Amino acid sequence: MDSALANSTPLEFTPDQLPAHIGVIMDGNGRWAQARGKHRTEGHRAGVEALRRLITCAVEFDIKYLTIFSFSSENWQRPADEVNTILGLMKKFVASDIGTFVKNNIRVRILGSREGLNNSVLKMIDDAEVRTLHCTGLQLNVAFNYGARTEILDAAKSIAARVASGELEIGNIDESLFSQSLYTAELPDPDVIFRTSGEQRLSNFLLWQAAYSEFVFSDEFWPDFDRTSFLRLIDAYVGRTRRFGCVG
Repeated sequence: MDSALANSTPLEFTPDQLPAHIGVIMDGNGRWAQARGKHRTEGHRAGVEALRRLITCAVEFDIKYLTIFSFSSENWQRPADEVNTILGLMKKFVASDIGTFVKNNIRVRILGSREGLNNSVLKMIDDAEVRTLHCTGLQLNVAFNYGARTEILDAAKSIAARVASGELEIGNIDESLFSQSLYTAELPDPDVIFRTSGEQRLSNFLLWQAAYSEFVFSDEFWPDFDRTSFLRLIDAYVGRTRRFGCVG
């Protein structure tokens, strides 16, 4: 990511047309590498560069919230060398880019379960969140060790415990309270969710929050994502009519 990022919206789109919150499923790193005769881990390395390009675009277009699906709770089942590579790349990314985030007023939040994570990963998470806590620009939400079903179950357990303790009446449970019990509390729901690699599914990503999100799918693999890809995403979103169950 560039050390000095632009903060102006191109004339093609007006600020009120742009999504406030974009969710991204960064898919296809392994297949990108295999198509080039490389090891899958090389795809993850290239994917980090694509992520930097995405963040640069989000800042340029003054996007308020960007949520990326970096590592799912199911990804632990992948080969150990691939998991270790992904974790190593994530640590290196945070260590090398955190100063740029602070400089460009980008706040980092990690969404997901922290149960079972080792101390080095927990320290990385804490460092990223604490060092950018004061930032008021783009909020970069990293879904790590994340699964939407687990998130919903955790929210239900938390609410049930409050009811059992007498702190909360069952009649006071509504959608708003449930949303505030999720990992994404205080975040608006994503306006659009974007996925690369030609797959057209959520894969356990933001299931509750995506109820009225627009979906944009691309056949390109994640490492090929660039500014042109971002413009296509925005153009697709701007062309949609959002009704939220009502008549447009």
